[in-house]
Amino acid sequence: MSLQGKHILLGVSGGIAAYKSAELIRLLVKHGAQVRVVMTHSATQFITPLTLATLSQHPVGLDGEDLDEPMRHIDWARWADVVLLAPATAQRIALMAHGFASDLLSTLCLAAECPVVVCPAMNQAMWSNPATQANVARLEGYGVAIIGPEAGEQACGEIGAGRLLTLTEIVVQLTAHLNSAEQCLAGKKVMITAGPTIEAIDPVRFLSNHSSGKMGYALAQAAYSAGAEVTLVSGPVAMSAPAGVTLVSVHSAEQMFNAVQASVQQMDIFIGCAAVADYRPESVQSQKIKKSPEVMTIQLTPTIDILASLNDLPTKPFAVGFAAETQNIKDYALGKLEAKKCDLIMANHVGIEGTGFGSDDNAVTVLGHDLQIELPKQSKTMLARAMISIIADTYKQRKL
Repeated sequence: MSLQGKHILLGVSGGIAAYKSAELIRLLVKHGAQVRVVMTHSATQFITPLTLATLSQHPVGLDGEDLDEPMRHIDWARWADVVLLAPATAQRIALMAHGFASDLLSTLCLAAECPVVVCPAMNQAMWSNPATQANVARLEGYGVAIIGPEAGEQACGEIGAGRLLTLTEIVVQLTAHLNSAEQCLAGKKVMITAGPTIEAIDPVRFLSNHSSGKMGYALAQAAYSAGAEVTLVSGPVAMSAPAGVTLVSVHSAEQMFNAVQASVQQMDIFIGCAAVADYRPESVQSQKIKKSPEVMTIQLTPTIDILASLNDLPTKPFAVGFAAETQNIKDYALGKLEAKKCDLIMANHVGIEGTGFGSDDNAVTVLGHDLQIELPKQSKTMLARAMISIIADTYKQRKL
């Protein structure tokens, strides 16, 4: 994933994670970006401006030192393709949420017309405080992207959510956000399957699973935002399709297969996110089965494998599968990648509370034939943006 030629304005605020900004600059430059840095006064207590100026090869912006550039907050804001705040303290988030212009960094954020991305880093209790969460929600309402934080051991010795996201993941998420904003799938046709399928036993009962469709619908929104023409083939869910997305509603695995086959050859990319039932009753009773004290046996037969069926097409789209597992996640996912001849597999652990089926959050490992990217737990909306960026990037590389 590339940030080649991007102008990144890095805002560093005062927290222990400020020392990581040096390595973050190195990674951003390695990925082709030009970086300018603005530091708050408190940030200079953790790492020197000289260090960041040397790594970025640009003077560092500091409060009270802009006499030669009185319009620096405007000029630098116009120079930037994105403003990245990493780390962003609770104080910095509060200032941004309420529109304060009390220092160079806050005035730059207010003057910025480019995307703004915030990477929180603070004590776990400060992060979970309702005031901080309200400020984060306000920023998101303004269109600011929030990346992280992650959970783990903190500098204070406590354990919980609040750690700055790993620097590699910040770069991945930042690239995803910019690619989404820049229409990385412009002109492409994408088909996404989502939700569960239901397999009838009789007119009343059926076999299904716990899929809510949230991940598939988030992917549809992210793909559409990235410029794609999106067809969403969905099982029964309690959601409306994103605006601009073509919805095809189905119930059973057979119906989903037929809907996919009807137009998949016209697609550039296929993303099989649906939790398709692996089995269906061999026969469906025409009348409700009456309760009986005797043991009931239902013969099951395999459903059609939608993902594998793409290999029989004269023209196969770029294929992305999902592997929802409860154990041996990577091994099973790699096996599926090979067996079904996918281009990418999104592997996720559905046995962890707070992620997977029905949850608003998820975490996946993106696996390809020469690719492995860990996307940690985050909202499915943010995760979908990162996944679409990786899919778009890999698709373009395969087409070269």
